[in-house]
Amino acid sequence: MNKLSRMLTLAALSAAMFAAPVHADDVKAGDLVISQAWSRATPGGAKVAGGYLTIENKGTVADRLVSVSADIAGKAEVHEMAVDNGVMKMRQLDKGLLIEPGKTVKFAPGGYHLMLQELKGPFKQGDKVPVTLQFEKAGKVAVSLDVQGVGAQAPGDGGHMMKKMPDHSGMKM
Repeated sequence: MNKLSRMLTLAALSAAMFAAPVHADDVKAGDLVISQAWSRATPGGAKVAGGYLTIENKGTVADRLVSVSADIAGKAEVHEMAVDNGVMKMRQLDKGLLIEPGKTVKFAPGGYHLMLQELKGPFKQGDKVPVTLQFEKAGKVAVSLDVQGVGAQAPGDGGHMMKKMPDHSGMKM
């Protein structure tokens, strides 16, 4: 293969990789299905990142997400953002998050999210960040967050959309 052919092949492969967004595989744990697990790339020196995903309870009994852990973070928590008297507030869900039977809970910027603090390294677009979710009934469930672009609002967005909600990835705590 001559040099020009190799360069064209490499260019075509590179374009194909970036044209099709990478999505995390669905993870099944008991009656729960966890999908669309993702995070944002973090700027250099960032100590905080958010994690987002969707949890569907296909069973007839509620389960509760009680905690999250990640080797890349010194501290990981389940959080929610909500408007209280016109002010956006973020808080840790000390008692976890109930996943009702037959319901789907979406973790997204500006709402429920995994808060990964004291990061030991940056999140780079294209990385997969392993986290462990702890449920009351389903137990420990390993998932990987697909790292999207810095300003991403959803998996596969790549960060090209304008930021609409607060981004914690640059915060130092």
